[in-house]
Amino acid sequence: MNTDTLQAVLPNYFAPWVQALGLKVEAFDSLGVTLRLPQNPALSRVGGMLCGQAMMAAADTAMVLALINHFGEFRPCTTVQMNSSFLKPLSKQDALIEARVLRAGKSLAFGEIDIRGADDGKSVSRTTTTYALL
Repeated sequence: MNTDTLQAVLPNYFAPWVQALGLKVEAFDSLGVTLRLPQNPALSRVGGMLCGQAMMAAADTAMVLALINHFGEFRPCTTVQMNSSFLKPLSKQDALIEARVLRAGKSLAFGEIDIRGADDGKSVSRTTTTYALL
């Protein structure tokens, strides 16, 4: 697995509107992946704050890439549960989305995602997820 392989997955398995987020694979390791969500006025609310819907879509996408990295290939899956807590606003900087696989069994996978500011490193959102492996 490498960052180019993971980046190439985006147009193959994700809808055009997810691709329009402009996510870039920054890094990966044995536990998960880190994506960059570029600051974009189209994804911002009043005052330039990144909207929660964009953060949740980025988190969900990052977790699927973390599962691909974990299994070494794409496995069909669907989100069963996603719980996000928004800790503080993110303005005027890119977001880094770090997705980690906590456990992946035969039928379910569990993960957590931390979204933080790319410039200041401060956590802005924490998400836990459960996926059904199909």
